[in-house]
Amino acid sequence: MLYTEFVNKAVSADCVAPVFEWHTLFLTSQPQESRSVKPGLSLVHYAKLDMNGMASDHNTSSQEEYLPHYLQKEDPFASKLSREADIVAGFYLTVIGILSTLGNGYVIFMSSKRKKKLRPAEIMTVNLAVCDLGISVVGKPFSIISFFSHRWVFGWMGCRWYGWAGFFFGCGSLITMTAVSLDRYLKICHLSYGTWLKRHHAFICLAIIWAYATFWATVPFAGVGSYAPEPFGTSCTLDWWLAQASVAGQAFILSILFFCLLFPTAVIVFSYVKIILKVKSSTKEVAHYDTRIQNSHILEMKLTKVAMLICAGFLIAWIPYAVVSVWSAFGQPDSVPIQFSVVPTLLAKSAAMYNPIIYQVIDCKFACCRSGGLKTLQKKSSSKKTRMYTISAHRDSMVMNETQLEV
Repeated sequence: MLYTEFVNKAVSADCVAPVFEWHTLFLTSQPQESRSVKPGLSLVHYAKLDMNGMASDHNTSSQEEYLPHYLQKEDPFASKLSREADIVAGFYLTVIGILSTLGNGYVIFMSSKRKKKLRPAEIMTVNLAVCDLGISVVGKPFSIISFFSHRWVFGWMGCRWYGWAGFFFGCGSLITMTAVSLDRYLKICHLSYGTWLKRHHAFICLAIIWAYATFWATVPFAGVGSYAPEPFGTSCTLDWWLAQASVAGQAFILSILFFCLLFPTAVIVFSYVKIILKVKSSTKEVAHYDTRIQNSHILEMKLTKVAMLICAGFLIAWIPYAVVSVWSAFGQPDSVPIQFSVVPTLLAKSAAMYNPIIYQVIDCKFACCRSGGLKTLQKKSSSKKTRMYTISAHRDSMVMNETQLEV
C-alpha cells in the first residue's frame, strides 16, 4: 500500500527516474518469489502498471504460458555459470571466432580469384563458407561479450536478433550441405543427370537455400514460435520449451526438427551411402580409361571427400546440441543440468572453424597424390616402347592446367 502511494505521488510530480531507482531497491529488498520480473517488461513498465492499479492478470498469465520455466523465476539474462567458467568460454569462443573468420575469409577470397572456373559443387562450398563467416562475424561477438560480462548484455531485442542470425546461418549451412550431397550423388551415381547440372543451376539452388533459411528463421517472429535465452543465460536460441506450452508449440518444434534437421540429414546420409557403394563398384573400371577421364574422376572424388568430411564435421558438432535441445523440449523441466547444456552449445559454435581446415587438408593430400601419379606415369612412359594410347605434349599440359585450375 505504501509502495502504491509512493508511485502515485512520484509519477504525478514527473519523477520517473526516481521511481525507477526506488523500484529497483524495492524489488531487491523483497523475497525472491515476490520480486520476479517478467521478461519483456522494464521496471518503468512495472511502475506505470502499479500507478494505474490495473496490471492485467490475463495478459501476464498468457505471457508466462509461452516462456521457459527458468525465465519465470529469476533474471533470464544473468549467467548461471561461475565467473571463471564464463571467462574460459569467452576465450574459447574468441579463438574459434578468429580462426573461423580468417579461414572462411581466406576460402572466399581465393575462390573469388577463379570465380568463373568454379564448378557447381565448389559454388556450394563457397556458399557454405559465407554461412560460416556470417555466424562468426554476426553471432560470436554477442556471445563473447556476454560471457566476459557474466550476463547477456543486449536485452530482448539483441537476444531475438542473435537467435535469428544463428538459426538463419545454421539452417543455411545444413541445407547447403544437403544440396552438395545431392550434387555429388548425381555426378557420381547418375552421370546423365550429373552432366546436365550447370553453374546457373547452382545459383538457382543458392536462391532456394537462402529463401528456405529465411523462411524458417523468420517464422518465430510471426507469433508461431520465439527466441529465448539459453538456460545458462549468456546466449540465445530457439525457444525449444514451447513444446511444453501448447499443441501449437509442439507442432512448431516438430516442424523445425523435421524440415531443418531430420530431413536434410537423411538426404545427406542417403547420398553418401550410395556414393560409397558406387565408388567401390566402379574403381576398377576407371583404371582402364585415358588420363583425361582419370583426372576428372580424381577431381570429382576430391570434391566428394571434401563434402563428406564437411558434413561429418557439421553433424558431429550439431547433433549433441540438437539432442540436448529436444530432450529439454520434451523432457521434464531442469532434466538437463545447466553446466551440461553449455558444452554442446560451445561445440556447435566451433563447427564454422572445421571447414577451412578440411579444405586445406584435402587440397594438400590431393596435390601429393597428383604429383605421385605424374611421376609414376613418367616412369611407365620411359620404360615401355609401346603405349596403348598417345598423349601429345600439348594435350598433357592442357589437361594438367585445367585440373589445377579446377582444384
